[in-house]
Amino acid sequence: MSKASIVREWTRPDGSKCVGGSEDNAKAPPGSLMLYNSLLDEKVPFVPASGPGSKSLSWYTCGPTVYDVSHMGHARNYVTFDVIRRVLEDYFGYNILYVMNVTDVDDKIILRARRNYLLAKYKEGKHTDAEVKAFAEKAVQNSFAKQRAKLAEADEAAATYKKEEHEAAATYKKGVLQRQLNELEGVIKNEAHKLIQIQTALSVLGQAGDSATIYAVASDFVAEELDREQGNSVTDASIFRAHAAKYEAEFTQDMDSLGVRRPDVLTRVSEYMDEIVDYVKKIVDNGMAYESNGSVYFDTTNFRACGHTYGKLKPWAVGSSALAAEGESNFETSEKRSNTDFALWKASKPGEPFWESPWGQGRPGWHIECSAMASTLIGSRMDIHTGGDDLRFPHHDNELAQAEAYYHNEGCHQWVNYFLHSGHLEIEGLKMSKSLKNFITIREALKSFSARQLRLLFVLQSWNKSMVYGEASRAEMKAREAQLKNFFQNIEVAVRGVDEITSCAKWQTEERDLSQKLQAVQNKVHEHLLDNLNTAAVMDTLSELIKSTNIYLSKKRESASAAAPAQPLLLRKVSTYVTRMLSIFGIVDASWDKPGFADAAGGAGDAKGAGYLDAFAAFRDDVRSLARTKADPKETMTACDRVRDVTLVELGVRLEDRPDGKAIWKLDDPVVINPKP
Repeated sequence: MSKASIVREWTRPDGSKCVGGSEDNAKAPPGSLMLYNSLLDEKVPFVPASGPGSKSLSWYTCGPTVYDVSHMGHARNYVTFDVIRRVLEDYFGYNILYVMNVTDVDDKIILRARRNYLLAKYKEGKHTDAEVKAFAEKAVQNSFAKQRAKLAEADEAAATYKKEEHEAAATYKKGVLQRQLNELEGVIKNEAHKLIQIQTALSVLGQAGDSATIYAVASDFVAEELDREQGNSVTDASIFRAHAAKYEAEFTQDMDSLGVRRPDVLTRVSEYMDEIVDYVKKIVDNGMAYESNGSVYFDTTNFRACGHTYGKLKPWAVGSSALAAEGESNFETSEKRSNTDFALWKASKPGEPFWESPWGQGRPGWHIECSAMASTLIGSRMDIHTGGDDLRFPHHDNELAQAEAYYHNEGCHQWVNYFLHSGHLEIEGLKMSKSLKNFITIREALKSFSARQLRLLFVLQSWNKSMVYGEASRAEMKAREAQLKNFFQNIEVAVRGVDEITSCAKWQTEERDLSQKLQAVQNKVHEHLLDNLNTAAVMDTLSELIKSTNIYLSKKRESASAAAPAQPLLLRKVSTYVTRMLSIFGIVDASWDKPGFADAAGGAGDAKGAGYLDAFAAFRDDVRSLARTKADPKETMTACDRVRDVTLVELGVRLEDRPDGKAIWKLDDPVVINPKP
């Protein structure tokens, strides 16, 4: 494809055509939901495939490739789309068929399962420390040479694009080349980081003496070298199945821990093998795939000749091995007619699981699984497809091409109407990923933060832009949670023991102002959600309402007039609305008509209730004992302080003394009440 000829196009569900960059793309009736569609990289009106008035949606999301533990980069993706799903279902009222796949047959799974197996067998062998070190040094040196070549390839590609950009006359072509350069700069940074990690391992390895230290430094490199030498000897299929099953179970547990709603349909590659084979056969029959030595490849040249566009999501990456290296491990092979062709079916090799097919024993290529499974369940037209931004190319672009080729005779030229991609999670300037070894597992993160805090972390960011997992974002999340807790506590204190009906009084200026603020906030929140589901702006708007409510409460406390108390019905309306929005985002677990956080609004349960009664009984015993012995009044005050500062804190109760001599209580996390140094 000529870089100068790249034009982004998208067809609205009503059939009208849109061209990238046109002002008409955003035209829509007032009150329309706008979504950032990766097919144009612009915000466009959202309309269901079944019609403007329909509430039925189909949604396919790329699930995990279950070869290792889930990390915070995965949490960013799945929690983000869980929030979007909740907003579409619970706020806008859509009925969604939500389908997610689990990739349990894949190159990464095969490699990791084999390597883990071979490494375990190697460790069982009787090798001296010197032998282990020698083998490890060879393994790291080989990885170093391979990584250095990979970095050199990326540098060379960047130099070529820079030269082309300098010589380009067309403004549009310059823009395309600039996008390629920007992405390559990220690739180069990542590859350079990997090279530094290998160099560090070599340096540390030189000082290592015992096998335990060597494995701690170089086990991944040793496993990779063992796989190069012995990988084709692993023939037990149960090794691969058990590996995938283990990490699928862990992923499910992690998603449950984060409060992510489960899909309506869960598909596994291993369970759809017949459908995948049939899908490949039809693409071959339609003339857009070919067999070569037992493998089947997608014919991108003939796909274009049949009137289709290849590379809709990331056209500037088509043909660039540097930009596809993360997703297409076998990018170059003599079996392909064109370097842009990709595998639909891979012929079996020693050391790999296989299934029967018309082309012989083999297994699916990476991309075909999603096209086949989604088509089986959803059909030739899908409303929404989602995944991480790193899946745009080649995975999602190849998915689109496969589906259009499969449905070619039905006239399909746009299988997915809206492609949504979540932004990367970055740490120290790099994308968080397993290959960079800079990831934090979800389970590690949950030791430091609650699921609610992690969800807040993502809700406070734009869903389709990269975000940094750093101190600033974590501090903002903690501050916002503290603001919400304090708000609900203040409301609870204000209405505690108050009869909502008998305490009603004529509204004064303060009540009218707060009510008008609530209505204005409700309108602004709706506008923010219509604008690409802008949850960060919603949270800022809710913060404005919270501040106004706190000011209202402060004025009522300071008022000397007993005839103007804080109005509980108004406070309930405000707190219920805030709770409802937090519930829609999944930040609050309880029903939205019960204001506040579920863990700080009563309902403690029998066990916690018993703790309160035990504390009261023990305090009563202390006071009675002090009274009998006619102890110094200071000892009674000390006992009171001990209940406030120790006993109640351990129960999650904050007791605050007021100037008028009366105390109030609030429920909170013991660590927040009295953080340990």
